[in-house]
Formats: sequence, structure tokens, C-alpha cells
Amino acid sequence: MGCAKNLVDSEQLLKQLECSGFTVVFDPGSSIRLDALIINTCGFIESAKRESVDTILHYVSLKKNGKIRKLYLMGCLTERYRSELQKEIPEADGIFGVNELQKVITALGGTYRQNLLGERHLTTPGHYAYLKIAEGCSRRCSFCTIPGIRGPHLSKPMDAVIREAEILAASGVRELLVISQDTTYYGIDRYGRRKLAELLRRLSEINGIEWIRLHYAYPESFPVEVMDLISEAPHICKYLDIPLQHISSRILRSMKRGLTGDKTRALIRTIREKIPGITLRTTFITGYPGETDEEFRDLCSFVTETRFDRMGAFPYYREEGTASSLITDNIPVQLRMSRLSMLMGMQEEISLQLNQEKVGRKLKVIIDSREGEHWTGRTEADSPEVDQEVIVRDTGIPLNPGEFHQVMIDKAGTFELYGYVTE
Repeated sequence: MGCAKNLVDSEQLLKQLECSGFTVVFDPGSSIRLDALIINTCGFIESAKRESVDTILHYVSLKKNGKIRKLYLMGCLTERYRSELQKEIPEADGIFGVNELQKVITALGGTYRQNLLGERHLTTPGHYAYLKIAEGCSRRCSFCTIPGIRGPHLSKPMDAVIREAEILAASGVRELLVISQDTTYYGIDRYGRRKLAELLRRLSEINGIEWIRLHYAYPESFPVEVMDLISEAPHICKYLDIPLQHISSRILRSMKRGLTGDKTRALIRTIREKIPGITLRTTFITGYPGETDEEFRDLCSFVTETRFDRMGAFPYYREEGTASSLITDNIPVQLRMSRLSMLMGMQEEISLQLNQEKVGRKLKVIIDSREGEHWTGRTEADSPEVDQEVIVRDTGIPLNPGEFHQVMIDKAGTFELYGYVTE
């Protein structure tokens, strides 16, 4: 459950289980009997916690009905609320935190294999994979629980990251999605300086990797050398996921984001100047404690002026243990949600306008899957799951997942493009 970083943990666990002789079923539902079931939980925000708890309770009921013999819990929710879960879920046969993969394997009666480090059982389509380059986070954003759950930022050794990427490439992966809680911090803890640009350069030299996509870049002290590399390296997508959260300097200070609204605007201008044609994805929070009508209007103006290619937004939720939980939460939930709806409505208009500008152009598209009578794919501007798709009509040209094709765009929707392969 939860984010792509959690998905990588699950894929590592799956590989270990298979090498210990287990038959693994992913997301089994309730139709089969299981010797053991493992839930990798999410505990990041309130909605994710509720979903994790509901899932746990569902499988507890199946255990009571004899469908599951053993039930194990792991992940962010269990790291954060281990003692509470031990009291409330006595049906669980084992409760493990985020860094206890070896203990999970041992509890199941398997053998943890150190030589499998870097190897995973992919649950994504075989042509793309997430590449996690660090654990934890050393930032102290006022609203975020991650440092308390996963600890401080810990960069993976660069050679280990490269080895994992080479294994993925050899298995047929064509696109790497580079992730961590703060990708631009990579290297500071281990090497004494930022090493993301060097890592990306080495990844771009791996045979078989066509696209490298950068997620979760922190805006403060954004490394200029990474901008230069994105602009120059042919296999690094002109795409950047850079969560900004707000534009009000006062709110950014309260969020402990480390930069002002003016510096945020200057950063966006610099990125676009250095990387012409870059796709920018960002996220914002609505209804942060104390957010005034004027500050929200400033955020709306910023979104309208900047015209982000991709944008998500989330209502603020108070999370215990965070700095913002000590601030008077004076924004009613209904107002947070109405601001969220207004902001996303504005983005829908921007997205439709930007998509309509692509009609009549040929775009490079990676084919993801066949769905009914058409294919779905993505451009360089689109990350899987979170961004839009290209709907590719079947014109009789043989297509396969993982292939790259030139697609003529002849129609545009708010969150999708339509077209046909031209070669």
C-alpha cells in the first residue's frame, strides 16, 4: 500500500520470498486460502492510514474465517503505531517496521539472502521500474511524518544503485523512475556533497535504458548541475517532479520549506530557461493552518501564471507528532476541500489548453498496454500512474508494451491525448 517507495520494498520482499521457495500471490482478494498474508502498510496521511486499517481489518476477518493461517503487518503504519497495533490487532502474528525485511523473512521460515540485494520481483509492467536511491529524509517540513517514520536521509551507495539499475536493464526495463523522499539531497550524507548529477550521468550510460525520470526533487538549493544534465543528456527526460506546496512566503516559513515565494518563482524561471521544453509537475497543499483568503488567491494566481504541465493538490490534515500539529488548525475541512476543488478546476483548464497545443504534432510515446481496441502509452512528459496517457488507435501496425513509437496527435482531452502510430 502507499507510495512507489513502499512498492520497491514490497518487490524486494517478493524476490526474497520466491528464493525461499514460497509461492507468492500479489493482492489475493478473498477467493483462495493462504498459509500467510503480508500487508505492507502506509501511514503517511489520514486517508492512507484509514485505508491501511480498513485493509487490515478485512484480512483479520478472513483469518477468523479460516481463509488465512498467519497474518503479518509491516511498513510505515506499523513503524508509526506498532504498540497501538499490537494491542488493537491481536490477530496479527507479527508486526514489523520499515527496515525489518530480514525479520519478516525469518518469521515466515525463510532464509534472508544478502546476495539478492538490488534484485526485485517487479510488480510494474516489465518495461519500467522505480529506482529508490535513498531512504528516509533529513528535512523537517512541518506537515510531514516521514522523518519520524523512516529516519534521516540515507543515500544508497552509488555503485549499489548502478548495479540495481543494470539488473533492471538486463531484465528488459527501458524506463527508470528515480525516487526517494528528497532526490536532490542524494550524496550529502554519504559523500559530503550532492551527487545526484553524477548518479544520473552514470545511469544514462547503461545500455538499454531509454528514459530516466526524476521524481520528488526538493526546491531549496536545487543543484544547477542537474538542470544542465537534464538539458544535455539524451536519455534523461525533460521532466521534473518538484513539490512546491505553496507560494506564500509566510506559509512556506511555517511549513519550514527553506525558501520564499520570490525564490520559488525565480527557481521556476531558471529551470525553464536552462531546460527549454521541460515538463514541470508539482503539488500544493490547501487549507494549511492560518491560510488566509488572500494567500489562497496568491496561490491561484501563481498556478494561473506559471501554467504547470502537471499538478496535484491535497487538503491539509493535522498529523500528530509534526510541527504543524501544534499550530491552531483554524481552516474548516469544507473550506479546505472547496479551495482544493477550485485549484484543481483551474489546473484542468490549463491542462486542456496545453494538450490542445499538442494536436498536429508527432510525439515519442512508450507503449504501456493494450486496452480493448486501443493501446495506451505515455510521452516523455508523463510518469505512470500519476500523469496522463496517450490513447493510441489500432491501425494494424504491430505494437508491443515497452516499444517506443512516433505518434501523431489528432485529438486532446483534459488529461489525455489521442493519436495513431505513423511509422
